[in-house]
Amino acid sequence: MTENFANLPCSAQDSNHGNFKEAVCIDAYRVYDSCADKDCLEDLRVCFTEAAQQVIDKACNVRLRNVDVITVYLDLETVPFQKGFYSVDMTFFFEVSLDVFMAPAAMPVTVCGLCIFNKKVVLYGSEGNVKIYSSDFSMNDCDNQNAPVKNLPKASVQVADPIGLSAKLCEVKDCCCCEAPVCRIPDCICRRYGGEFVRNAGCKFVTVTIGLFTIVQIERNVQMLIPAYDFCIPEKECVASSDNPCELFSRIEFPTDEFFPPRAADIADIDTGCGCCCKHNRDN
Repeated sequence: MTENFANLPCSAQDSNHGNFKEAVCIDAYRVYDSCADKDCLEDLRVCFTEAAQQVIDKACNVRLRNVDVITVYLDLETVPFQKGFYSVDMTFFFEVSLDVFMAPAAMPVTVCGLCIFNKKVVLYGSEGNVKIYSSDFSMNDCDNQNAPVKNLPKASVQVADPIGLSAKLCEVKDCCCCEAPVCRIPDCICRRYGGEFVRNAGCKFVTVTIGLFTIVQIERNVQMLIPAYDFCIPEKECVASSDNPCELFSRIEFPTDEFFPPRAADIADIDTGCGCCCKHNRDN
């Protein structure tokens, strides 16, 4: 079997050239398909508990403080009449923190709510028509085999920190017949907020706009043949931690930048890689 160093970094080519020992078979997840997306989630309805909704009903203005992803639920299903393709249904749960103003000159009250967003993508995940049986040893139980599973791919999503763009306080014209579009919220999320979310909104509700960056991919467990050079033997020695706090503190470098912030000229001299470096640096 010939060696192929085309895809190896230069350092690996220099250090391992001629040291190829054997071809080994590994069991790993291979990414069959993926996609990246940039979504502007406009006017998402914020759900509140009963106590938080009472605060919103008395508000005269709101300001978006922070947005965070609590969790994402994924569901994988085959696409009819398209072999090897799967639809990935994702449900995003966002925690929205708002500054609620009761009066124009009053101090704001922080209120947390929940936003829900559904997204679906179709990706290629190949086919597998076998059942997988495995056995994991458990010390306190009988060494039984795990339940058989179908050889389906695994879907995963990577989510960057969402960007809170805006928040808007709206009034309901008919308070009695307004129902928030809330899907079933898991009990674990309800416990996070200390109670159930109200279905019937009060006289006011809040919508937010969120910027979201995601990467969705489908992986499948496969066996791959790779070249092996040697075992990964650690070369670095373990350093024992000291119980003396002053000794640990002595290893920390003095934070000069905290006391002397950079000037505008210093920032301009830094090449950020975006092609906007100053003309003086380009000429030099």
